Amino acid sequence: MTPDQRRLRGRMAAAVLHSRYDSRVLTQRARIAFLRKFLDQVDPDRQLSEGERLRRAEQARRAHFLRLALASSAARRKRRAED
Repeated sequence: MTPDQRRLRGRMAAAVLHSRYDSRVLTQRARIAFLRKFLDQVDPDRQLSEGERLRRAEQARRAHFLRLALASSAARRKRRAED
Protein backbone atom coordinates (compact mmCIF):
# COMPACT_ATOMS: atom_id res chain seq x y z
CA MET A 1 0.00 0.00 0.00
CA THR A 2 1.41 3.41 -0.95
CA PRO A 3 1.72 6.24 1.58
CA ASP A 4 -1.13 8.07 -0.17
CA GLN A 5 -3.36 5.01 0.08
CA ARG A 6 -2.53 4.58 3.78
CA ARG A 7 -3.32 8.23 4.37
CA LEU A 8 -6.69 7.89 2.60
CA ARG A 9 -7.50 4.74 4.55
CA GLY A 10 -6.70 6.54 7.81
CA ARG A 11 -8.85 9.52 6.87
CA MET A 12 -11.70 7.20 5.94
CA ALA A 13 -11.42 5.37 9.29
CA ALA A 14 -11.47 8.68 11.16
CA ALA A 15 -14.56 9.80 9.24
CA VAL A 16 -16.36 6.55 10.08
CA LEU A 17 -15.36 6.84 13.75
CA HIS A 18 -16.62 10.42 14.00
CA SER A 19 -19.84 9.53 12.19
CA ARG A 20 -20.61 6.95 14.86
CA TYR A 21 -19.52 8.71 18.05
CA ASP A 22 -19.54 12.19 19.54
CA SER A 23 -16.06 13.68 19.26
CA ARG A 24 -16.32 15.21 22.76
CA VAL A 25 -16.84 11.73 24.22
CA LEU A 26 -13.94 10.29 22.23
CA THR A 27 -11.51 12.95 23.46
CA GLN A 28 -12.81 13.42 27.01
CA ARG A 29 -10.06 11.44 28.74
CA ALA A 30 -7.36 13.25 26.77
CA ARG A 31 -8.84 16.66 27.63
CA ILE A 32 -8.96 15.74 31.32
CA ALA A 33 -5.32 14.60 31.24
CA PHE A 34 -4.32 17.81 29.44
CA LEU A 35 -6.00 19.96 32.12
CA ARG A 36 -4.46 17.83 34.88
CA LYS A 37 -1.03 18.66 33.46
CA PHE A 38 -1.64 22.35 34.12
CA LEU A 39 -3.23 21.73 37.52
CA ASP A 40 -0.12 19.77 38.54
CA GLN A 41 2.12 22.48 37.16
CA VAL A 42 0.54 25.33 39.15
CA ASP A 43 -0.22 23.45 42.39
CA PRO A 44 1.55 20.09 42.64
CA ASP A 45 0.86 19.76 46.40
CA ARG A 46 -2.81 20.80 46.13
CA GLN A 47 -2.48 23.59 48.68
CA LEU A 48 -4.51 26.22 46.81
CA SER A 49 -8.27 26.51 46.91
CA GLU A 50 -10.08 24.80 44.03
CA GLY A 51 -11.09 28.11 42.46
CA GLU A 52 -7.57 29.55 42.59
CA ARG A 53 -6.05 26.32 41.29
CA LEU A 54 -8.44 26.33 38.30
CA ARG A 55 -7.81 30.03 37.62
CA ARG A 56 -4.05 29.51 37.60
CA ALA A 57 -4.31 26.34 35.51
CA GLU A 58 -6.34 28.26 32.92
CA GLN A 59 -3.64 30.94 32.79
CA ALA A 60 -0.93 28.28 32.42
CA ARG A 61 -2.94 26.70 29.58
CA ARG A 62 -3.31 30.10 27.92
CA ALA A 63 0.44 30.72 28.23
CA HIS A 64 1.11 27.31 26.66
CA PHE A 65 -0.99 28.14 23.60
CA LEU A 66 0.55 31.61 23.32
CA ARG A 67 4.03 30.00 23.29
CA LEU A 68 2.85 27.72 20.48
CA ALA A 69 1.45 30.71 18.56
CA LEU A 70 4.74 32.59 18.96
CA ALA A 71 6.75 29.59 17.71
CA SER A 72 4.37 29.18 14.77
CA SER A 73 4.69 32.85 13.88
CA ALA A 74 8.48 32.67 14.00
CA ALA A 75 8.48 29.57 11.77
CA ARG A 76 6.21 31.27 9.22
CA ARG A 77 8.38 34.39 9.20
CA LYS A 78 11.51 32.24 8.70
CA ARG A 79 9.85 30.35 5.83
CA ARG A 80 8.85 33.60 4.14
CA ALA A 81 12.38 34.95 4.50
CA GLU A 82 13.82 31.81 2.90
CA ASP A 83 11.52 32.10 -0.15
